[in-house]
Amino acid sequence: MSDKLIVTLVRSKIGRPKKQKAVIKGLGLNKLNKKVILKDSPEIWGMIKKVSHLVEVKKVRGENNVKPT
Repeated sequence: MSDKLIVTLVRSKIGRPKKQKAVIKGLGLNKLNKKVILKDSPEIWGMIKKVSHLVEVKKVRGENNVKPT
């Protein structure tokens, strides 16, 4: 079973550079407080690191049917 990440957009992307807005869009986040479930991989962590001041990350282990709350 692979680990999953629940990523939540907690700060607005308004006024941020285009690159940060593109990363937020690439993560699948488009509205404030939206949560997405992503596979735990180095690529995703690299994206999260670029916008770590805007998102909140929660790691979920070993559950196949994880639903965002």
